[in-house]
Amino acid sequence: MSIFDSIFLGIIEGFTEFLPISSTGHLIVASHFLGINQTSVTKAYEVIIQFAAILAVVFNYKEKFTLKKIDLWMKVFLAFLPIGIVGFLFAHQIKELFSINIVATMFIVGGIIFLIVEKFFIPNEEELIDDVEKVTLKQSLVIGVAQVFALIPGTSRAGSTIIGALLVGLSRKASAEFSFLLAFPVMSAVSAYDLLKHYKEFSDTNFLTLGVGFIVSFIVAYLTIKLFLKFLEKFTFVSFGVYRIVFGVVLLILFH
Repeated sequence: MSIFDSIFLGIIEGFTEFLPISSTGHLIVASHFLGINQTSVTKAYEVIIQFAAILAVVFNYKEKFTLKKIDLWMKVFLAFLPIGIVGFLFAHQIKELFSINIVATMFIVGGIIFLIVEKFFIPNEEELIDDVEKVTLKQSLVIGVAQVFALIPGTSRAGSTIIGALLVGLSRKASAEFSFLLAFPVMSAVSAYDLLKHYKEFSDTNFLTLGVGFIVSFIVAYLTIKLFLKFLEKFTFVSFGVYRIVFGVVLLILFH
């Protein structure tokens, strides 16, 4: 993997991780066009750029990462449990689901769901919860159950949690913010597991390439979080729904 590859994939990861458009699907396409095969070394690289994205959440929400916010983190942890349990129990079966057809199909399905939710299920802004700290335990659990669908490749962790949050009465902004915070335990668990699984590959890896990817992913993810929230102050998720459908169709065409 070259420095250019590292920069390009770092941008893709940082930009797509927290948007409802599936970072996995985009990394697959990017790696395909760059001619990068999925090896244990590239998997180690993905661990590093995912960890950078996790840190971007911490730096964006430093005030939330204190003992004073223990109630909020109890709700976040509750939302994490469903995907943690299902992912652990059915890891082998989930791995077998992976294919371009499934990724592309879930892009399209997710896009259609976003359009339906925006059209029929979002009430007036005055009725929505706009503060993540006001989310109830029941709402957190429902969002966590919705996140389980992200185990299907191409669904998007951010997309499934945002849909779940919208359906239980959170505003678009609060839905996105809860998704950001929920990414911390989920991605930390995934990164820790992958790190233990692939730690031997780091000895064969170019640390300059890893470092560049880490920095690029962190900066892009940090800025994306801020810009995404600004975007949601004026716009809906309709554009993401349309994008997912178009991207899914393109995937089906390219890989057939």
